[in-house]
Amino acid sequence: METKDIKAFGTEAAEAPLKTLDIKRRAVQAHDVEIEILYCGICHSDLHSARNEWHGTMYPIVPGHEIVGRVTKVGDHVKNFKVGQLAGVGCMVDSCRECDHCKNDLEQYCDEGSILTFNSPDKHLGGHTFGGYSQSIVVDENYVLHISDKLDLAGVAPLLCAGITTYSPLKHWKVGPGQKVGIVGIGGLGHMGIKLAKAMGAHVVVFTTSVSKFDATKELGADEVVLSTDPKQMAKHAKSLNFILDCVSAEHNIDSYLNLLKVDGTLTLVGAPMEPLPVTSFSLLLGRRSFAGSAIGGIAETQEMLDFCAEHNITADIEIIGVNEVNDAYERLLKGDIKYRFVIDMASLK
Repeated sequence: METKDIKAFGTEAAEAPLKTLDIKRRAVQAHDVEIEILYCGICHSDLHSARNEWHGTMYPIVPGHEIVGRVTKVGDHVKNFKVGQLAGVGCMVDSCRECDHCKNDLEQYCDEGSILTFNSPDKHLGGHTFGGYSQSIVVDENYVLHISDKLDLAGVAPLLCAGITTYSPLKHWKVGPGQKVGIVGIGGLGHMGIKLAKAMGAHVVVFTTSVSKFDATKELGADEVVLSTDPKQMAKHAKSLNFILDCVSAEHNIDSYLNLLKVDGTLTLVGAPMEPLPVTSFSLLLGRRSFAGSAIGGIAETQEMLDFCAEHNITADIEIIGVNEVNDAYERLLKGDIKYRFVIDMASLK
């Protein structure tokens, strides 16, 4: 298959810093869309993958799955995209398309395993896929998303992961007016959860371990902020919440939040702690409560989320960086030194 050499930013080893690399992209096929990447968000999973902290990383790796840009070429059979349009690519670029999940717009749960935007088998060129820290990307149109020109393009990039990761469970558990919803954690995921739940009409209660985040949380749209380390503040919300979106990726006490749920309430985990989280049986039994998890959304739901955000003027709060600042950004990410998402200006990749 014909290929094209492009510049990217990645690493060849877990211990090595990211640097400029040359990678190959396939030539545009009949159903493909080629996108010049303008911005790419940095997700915590980029760091985990680059440093092989989740194991199984294939090197060299080019991270990045929060991609927005402009269409530069389309295949002969492409129907829904034209050269010059804005477009996005999220966490996956293909799936089996044949299992029940794929046929029901749940490609993220594909029985064969969806093809991730980076570090997945590349069925076209062999080897593995390379992500959005690069000049361009070629993706089948069925996995490309339309991006509104009404919103700040850089701020849209994190919606392709952080946005859909929080939108999908809020939608699945039917969050809406008349409900009291808790958001645990105020990072890249949590700040999107606040904005989306509020836009869906819910009364939003945010739980944080830091008093210093109270004002910022209110600015994001929270109706109430609770210091989760204060038993008295927590007790005031006992058995009062319909739904909790847990965005914390560190070890924390799940029971303390389950006990805030009403009967039939659900706590859904979207953070990814490395260690198991113990749960006391009676926290679930005495209230018929549910402890659930959720991944990203399918392509149709991701497009729905992007349209919802365009309608409600929702973008991520970001800090734009150049590609040569990525290694420093990773270190800042580990310290929580960001409000709330880094986005790379890919014009800086020379």
